[in-house]
Formats: sequence, structure tokens, C-alpha cells
Amino acid sequence: MQIDVKINIDNSATDLGLPFYATSGAAGVDLKANITVDVILKPMERVLIPTGISMELPNGFEAQVRSRSGLSIKNGVIVLNSPGTIDSDYRGEIGVILINLGSESFTIKRGDRIAQMVVSQYTKANFVSADLNNTQRGSGGFGSTGI
Repeated sequence: MQIDVKINIDNSATDLGLPFYATSGAAGVDLKANITVDVILKPMERVLIPTGISMELPNGFEAQVRSRSGLSIKNGVIVLNSPGTIDSDYRGEIGVILINLGSESFTIKRGDRIAQMVVSQYTKANFVSADLNNTQRGSGGFGSTGI
């Protein structure tokens, strides 16, 4: 399935281009850092990095901002609220909250691919007050299945 998503690129980010799928099987597009000076992210430090893009998603769709596997394994840099959700009615600039869980400082440069974004369709739930059916697990919490 393919949908049209309107993208607005801030004047400061036109050189970074539109998001694109790197391969035919890619589920996500890379988000790039729209910064004018390098950002040094120290261990256990977090920062909000602008991307210079905003978008208009159709109703019934969201965009999820996720960590890039290469940054995670090589540098310990992840998206803090992964997956971050962008709702269909949000029109502001997309920002990426990064945290450095590594042991060394990490430098973010203009145009670096800092996260990936996946557009997904969702179903809205109609929440109703009711008694719940019993199950074998019941209200057992974390670790209650024995696995």
C-alpha cells in the first residue's frame, strides 16, 4: 500500500532533501539532522535535534520515529521515546530526542542520519466500561507467565 504524504521543508533544510526509502524493501526513511553547528552528545546526555521537515498525514495514519540500528550498536545513541509518535493532526517540525547510552561522546553533524521514520495505519478503539473475562494469566504482571 502506498499513500501520499505532504512534506514541508524549512528553508534552512532544503539542502537535506525529502525523506526517501533507501531500498525497495525498506519500511522506514531516514531523518536527518538540520543543525548549523555540530552537537556533541556526552554519555547519558539527551538532546532534541530538529529535522527541518513537517508533514501532513492522512487520517488513520501515524508516523513512528525509531532508532537507527547502526547508531545504536556502534555508538549507543538511540531515540529516547522510541517509537515517538507523530499524529495525523500535528503540523509542527519533526524533532528527534536522542540519548547517548554509550561510554564516549558522540558528535552529530548537519545532515547526519539520526533516526528512521515509519508511516503506519492504525485502528482507533472504542473504550467501553465492562467486566472483563477471566483468563489463566489473570492480573499477573511482569514475569507472571514464567518465561
